Amino acid sequence: MKNRRWIFLFTVFAILLTTLAFADSKTEDLNKMFYEARRDRDASKIQSVIKDIESTPNFDKDSRLLTILADAYLEYGLWGVSDKEKEKTYEKARSYAEMALKIDPRNGRASYIAGASIGRLAQYKGILQSLFMLGDFDRYIDSAIKLLDEKDEEQRLYKTFAYIASGMRYRDVPWPLYNYKKSEELLNNALKLTPNYSNIYLELGLLYVKTGDKAKAKEMFEKVISMPPHPWLVKTHEEAVKTAQEELKKLK
Repeated sequence: MKNRRWIFLFTVFAILLTTLAFADSKTEDLNKMFYEARRDRDASKIQSVIKDIESTPNFDKDSRLLTILADAYLEYGLWGVSDKEKEKTYEKARSYAEMALKIDPRNGRASYIAGASIGRLAQYKGILQSLFMLGDFDRYIDSAIKLLDEKDEEQRLYKTFAYIASGMRYRDVPWPLYNYKKSEELLNNALKLTPNYSNIYLELGLLYVKTGDKAKAKEMFEKVISMPPHPWLVKTHEEAVKTAQEELKKLK
């Protein structure tokens, strides 16, 4: 009788382990698919990620799945939907990221996505309301910078994104007063983490345009044009090159 009980318990345990392993494998496959969709700006692939996760039972109880879903909505909002759909798409990104953080408050990637979504949403609000949103933006982005581990390849990239977002905030938002020195410091922190990401040089170039340093701005824009793309962000690089070329024309 005891042997049967042990066999039964062992069987249940083995099934549980197999189920968990399958779930982890599926999650990683979805994460990989998201990265591919972002790299290539593949609308059908990113839609598949969203559909697969939202049709997964109890996905709203899984911080990792919620994070990937939030990231997919944030990215899709940037280039995959019409202008009238953007605000609603960013709202979903923020909502799912905050749900992920309620489950796992130390989820640095979700903190970044929540902050970045708020930054995008602020564009659709009035001046006063967008200024009130700065506190949430700062809280999430600062938390992401603290939580993300630069020794991990994925987390290092998201920490880079967080530094860029914070650098742009100090460069472009008039309240508190523009802080170009702080912006440069934050963007250079991003550069130390991921020197092969062209968007950092682009944002530095735009900063130097604001400070009136045309020589440095030109150097940054030329760097964007001449460098190869980050392997995970190919289409993002192509867009950065176009912007850098346009900015160079203005400097002549």
